[in-house]
Amino acid sequence: MRIVVTGGAGFIGSHLCEVLLSRGDEVVVLDAFDETLYPAADKRGHLAAMAPAPRLVVGDVCDPSAVRLALDPAPDAVAHLAALAGVRPSLQEPSRYLRVNVEGTSTLLEACRAAGVSRFVLASSSSVYGARSDPPFRESDPAVAPVSPYAASKRAAELVAETHARLYGTGLVALRLFTVYGPRQRPDLAIRKFAERILGGQPIPFYGDGSSARDYTFVSDIVAGIVAAIDHARPGGIDTFNLGGSRPVRLAELLRALEEALGARAILDRQPEQLGDVPLTAADTRHAEAVLGWRPRVTLEEGLARFVTWLRARRSG
Repeated sequence: MRIVVTGGAGFIGSHLCEVLLSRGDEVVVLDAFDETLYPAADKRGHLAAMAPAPRLVVGDVCDPSAVRLALDPAPDAVAHLAALAGVRPSLQEPSRYLRVNVEGTSTLLEACRAAGVSRFVLASSSSVYGARSDPPFRESDPAVAPVSPYAASKRAAELVAETHARLYGTGLVALRLFTVYGPRQRPDLAIRKFAERILGGQPIPFYGDGSSARDYTFVSDIVAGIVAAIDHARPGGIDTFNLGGSRPVRLAELLRALEEALGARAILDRQPEQLGDVPLTAADTRHAEAVLGWRPRVTLEEGLARFVTWLRARRSG
């Protein structure tokens, strides 16, 4: 298949491109190389390491001309991973998050309609479920109370995509991703930030009492789910799947596991809970298992070991 991956130079996107290329797909990457969260040089390094190399179109998903260029000739599928990510940064720039994540999705969908693209996979987020404490979260649950501009933008992108699919018959799969980690993880994400600071002997900003919990999911499991969704998408079909580790881990427990993986102790800088954070994410993945044949395979301990191996190699290189 010919597949366009937006955000294909990023953390999850680059891993996805590698898997698609390895199975013989033709891959086109559309990426703006935005440096809001980490350097463009890192993203370019991800692409440079791929063999064969994907075709690269440098541009923003909000730019119709860049999008049309990436979709020419028309691909069999689009995997839309490009987005502004992060709850806390979205509190500072809500309008920018809405523009990129909602308007960008709409721009891409309209170009897909014009090009005749029949499969569209949208990377959404577990944040759409809001501040809940009644696990597990199911795809059929109402997702009507987001608590950050980022979460609102991802839910809005889902609704825009669903409306488009109903109007034009595009095969749509929305994937709600739960706290992804692993090699190439962005520096702003907790596991990477904690590990860097532990190894550097710096204090870790530790929000709340450590009881908040996340459903950490290793990047290879997420990529396997995205690939399955690409293959599953069919014209006229609309579906949503959770992709999560199915084992919420408290922040204090995560820190202990990371200390063990690193062989070093953390220095905690205790701070109050942050505006926009949720107390819990917990994925019910039975729908993904039944329809996609997908389930998480990498345990937190194994995933942290792989991440630490990558991080040490990066720091020593």
